[in-house]
Amino acid sequence: MELQMTGRVPCQERRLQVARILLADAVPASRLTLKSLLSRAGYGVDCAATTGEALGKLDRNEYQLVLADLRAESEEASAGVLAYARQKDFRPATALLNSDLTGTFPVRENVVRISHENISYLLGRIAELIGARADRRLRNRIDRCWLA
Repeated sequence: MELQMTGRVPCQERRLQVARILLADAVPASRLTLKSLLSRAGYGVDCAATTGEALGKLDRNEYQLVLADLRAESEEASAGVLAYARQKDFRPATALLNSDLTGTFPVRENVVRISHENISYLLGRIAELIGARADRRLRNRIDRCWLA
């Protein structure tokens, strides 16, 4: 029996991309660790190390979730990236990352706290944020249909 090469990827190697995430983190170790964790969980992850890089990616791509921890760059950088993301037509869910469990954040921001003990919490919280975004988008579509 002869096997033909079809160019298809074997089933176990194909991965369903659950959602696309922009991870803006100024600390390389955190950024690479989170990217690896989120990618293994099935998310498509683009990374940015600076505010400028994050804004450029937001201009070129559509994301379901934007996570930011750019405090190493400046205290306002993360909030600025998230505010810019919320103005995009695709209206992603947004959250600040806090890996050192210190510091204060604006009350209106979602904050995802990260420690080595709460990886399942992190993944659950990310799924909640993306799910809440999907619910909002569905409600908006239904409302537009009723008004049309």
